[in-house]
Amino acid sequence: MTAEQWARTVRQQLGLGRLLPLGGPRDGAWISEEAARGVLRAAAGDLRSVRLGAVRIGLARPEETYESAVPAPPSALPPGPLRLAAEFEAVPDQPLPVTAERLRGVLAGAAAGRLGLELGGVDLRVTALLEENAERSAVRASEPPRPAEAGPGDETRAGVAALAVPGVDRLTGVLGRPVHIEDREAGAGSLPRRHVRVELAVGADRRALDVAREVRAAVGAALPDGPTVAVLVTAVAG
Repeated sequence: MTAEQWARTVRQQLGLGRLLPLGGPRDGAWISEEAARGVLRAAAGDLRSVRLGAVRIGLARPEETYESAVPAPPSALPPGPLRLAAEFEAVPDQPLPVTAERLRGVLAGAAAGRLGLELGGVDLRVTALLEENAERSAVRASEPPRPAEAGPGDETRAGVAALAVPGVDRLTGVLGRPVHIEDREAGAGSLPRRHVRVELAVGADRRALDVAREVRAAVGAALPDGPTVAVLVTAVAG
């Protein structure tokens, strides 16, 4: 099994889903699909008469993606516009196109305003009509991964720098250590350079992309050799 296949298997077992790009190719940030779904479900929960079903997020146009400025987490999706596909049930207290448009606006607003996902479209499908007095199922938040401890030396320094950024809830390390440091091969005309991947959970009070940008800057400044830094958001705390 290759490293990429292993990483994909681990993500599936942990329920993370795909690793989605946050922002653009120069932002060096990703978020797990499961964490993104949690935020979207919470936003849709504010809508009366709507029960959100399955949610799937992937590349809108796989042939139109960009190369990331920093190495991506194993088998993460490359930067590019995303498409959100969701199913929902609705109480027919108003025309379904009106309900769908309201839901589309809420989901797109949460994706951009709460997370920083760049959506190229939102596809919705009605799967059932609900009785007006139907009880809405409660949204169960995924149990957050237990905080993981950073290793010694530079991993500790990077972890401390990340935790000092406002909006960082905790380090997670669901794919391994919370701070992963590796040496990257030199490119044409360049020297070898270390790369750091930081895995963390963010709070709900700040946009995930903004937190990730600040973590990248803080971790890069905390280490003397100025490594490249990528951030993987694995959870959004409520």
